[in-house]
Amino acid sequence: MSEISSAGMTSPSAEKVNTKRLSARIDALPASAGLWRFIALLSLGGFFELYDLFQTGYISAGLLAENIFHVGSQGVFGLSDQAAFASSTFLGLFTGASLLAPYADRFGRRLTFMCALAWYGCFSLIMAFQNQAEWIIFFRFLVGVGLGIELVTIDTYLTECVPGYLRSKAFAFAFFVQFLSVPAVALMSWWLVPQTLFGLTGWRYVVIAGALCSLVIWLIRKNLPESPRWLAQQGRHSEAHQVVSLMEARCGVPCTAPRDNEIETGEIIEKKGTFRDIWRPEYRQRTLMLVVMNFFQSIGFFGFGNWLPALLSGKGASITHSLLYAFFITLAYPLGSLICSRYADRIENKWQIVLSSLMTVIFGTLFALQSNPVLLIICGFCITWSNAWLTYSYHAYQTEVFPTFIRARAVGFCYSFSRLSTVFSSILIGMILQVAGSQGVIAFIVISMLIVMLVIGVFGPKTRGLNLENI
Repeated sequence: MSEISSAGMTSPSAEKVNTKRLSARIDALPASAGLWRFIALLSLGGFFELYDLFQTGYISAGLLAENIFHVGSQGVFGLSDQAAFASSTFLGLFTGASLLAPYADRFGRRLTFMCALAWYGCFSLIMAFQNQAEWIIFFRFLVGVGLGIELVTIDTYLTECVPGYLRSKAFAFAFFVQFLSVPAVALMSWWLVPQTLFGLTGWRYVVIAGALCSLVIWLIRKNLPESPRWLAQQGRHSEAHQVVSLMEARCGVPCTAPRDNEIETGEIIEKKGTFRDIWRPEYRQRTLMLVVMNFFQSIGFFGFGNWLPALLSGKGASITHSLLYAFFITLAYPLGSLICSRYADRIENKWQIVLSSLMTVIFGTLFALQSNPVLLIICGFCITWSNAWLTYSYHAYQTEVFPTFIRARAVGFCYSFSRLSTVFSSILIGMILQVAGSQGVIAFIVISMLIVMLVIGVFGPKTRGLNLENI
């Protein structure tokens, strides 16, 4: 007998039956070519988000050469325009992740990331044709808002659509696809930034390429289905099972969908999460842990990634050579993610975060002591590899530890602190670079990663192989 209350609403027990049945179907999906194609398609949007994030350090040289940006107190805010440019990006990311990403819990993952990707592409294109530092920095802030929404939504969507045994490996592969953008933007900057083509300086072409390609990906990705777990959480169980049926067909397995009369129906009960929910006793420690982790990991990740050409220049390399060295170093982002995907599901995500941070500490210290170009590239390659390892492991980890009804809100809130810290650390790193040189910046990064190791190692729960509903 159907477990429907007299008021016509689905009973709690029926809700649990539907959710468990749906979760079991998702977790039973095989690691087929169809599933990997789905993961790759979802990751393509993130390709251009990371392309845009990492272009900060590379196109700044072109903006300085065109006399749009100025150094030191000559900048528009009395600071280096490069620092203000980086800070505006991360202020936008903070705004998008903390204030707008929660809409993914309300309106769905698919609609939210489609709107965010279109927003990013349009404002990037507008920014490419600006000639004043003030307007470039302003539109860079708006671009950051779209990026902040997109990255959080992709993470929640990916977690909810892949089987539990494959989550970490799926994230590693997804970031392999996304991190291909880093050497791409480094190579394009090395080639284009020093040039002027058809009256436009090279840095503009770097921005335009990312904007136009992201709009193409928007057209490709618009046919992606909604997250089945989100649909089920909204009470739309029939639609959720239909989406999983499509995923089963894509994976080449027999459909295991229940018949319509086996799916509990009735008046939809929406379980809407609020900001207060992420501070409930069962989630409070996780929220605080991830806030601290995000705040300090971004210093290590973006402190090295965005300032890599400047750090290499501080070691005596010319602008052209520093961009070329940076290209070889950034190859570690996709290669590191691809290699890590071989063992991603064999180690707890919390320990992967700790080990990758330790790797940054070791090779960051060695980088600070080097002056030989070959050794600089080797140490930089290893730091970049560890950053790639850290990235996929913590992105997977923070989406696993919160339930579906607050996942985007909680992840967006915690993730936003990585963006907020970078707003200030971008300025601080610029000051440290001027006063203490490359060694001072690396010391700052090393201390930050030691804090990440401590907080995750001590307070992080285990998640490996567990069903999302049981973590």
